[in-house]
Amino acid sequence: MLQVNALVTYPRLTVYSEENFFGARQTYRGNLGITNLESIFDGIESLRFFSTSPNATLIVFSQRNFGGRYIVYRGSRSLRDLDDLIRGNDVESLISTNQRLTAAQIRIINNTGRLPRGYRRL
Repeated sequence: MLQVNALVTYPRLTVYSEENFFGARQTYRGNLGITNLESIFDGIESLRFFSTSPNATLIVFSQRNFGGRYIVYRGSRSLRDLDDLIRGNDVESLISTNQRLTAAQIRIINNTGRLPRGYRRL
């Protein structure tokens, strides 16, 4: 019998071109930051964020390159509509990670636009 070992990397972020998880979709795995949501599908409109870790962190930002206001989510999350999500502003960039980023780490990213070491940048 052939035994297969599959490596599953979390978190898993699936983004959609339309609201309510419709349209084209793309799935990303691992720790990453998307600096401009308009660069994917001409705009990401909804997403599903999944991890087995309760420490997993999803951060959505109101400006490109992790700037502006932001919302922090812990653990798995589904967001049906990214329009007007952040105090009336659309989501323009995001970070998806299996790590628990602290408030201080998030402020540094927000101020500098630099991701922690080991993150992919899209």
